[in-house]
Amino acid sequence: MDDPKRFKQTMRTLALMSTISSYLLGSILVGVFGGRWLDSYFGTNSLFLIIGLFLGLGTGSYGVIVVIKHFLRDQDQR
Repeated sequence: MDDPKRFKQTMRTLALMSTISSYLLGSILVGVFGGRWLDSYFGTNSLFLIIGLFLGLGTGSYGVIVVIKHFLRDQDQR
């Protein structure tokens, strides 16, 4: 009787982990490739790459915090 509940919890945890990794990886990649493109466009040496990396890290971290808060709020309501 407890097996379907455990399966559902496992699936929620896997979904949370994949969402976190997607947020971090996606935002960092967009920042890095966007920064590289801006560096080649303006002819700078890695200035926009570094800025894009930090913006990607910040955006990804913020997204992860929001997702975790939402996940924990859903856990408390159950």
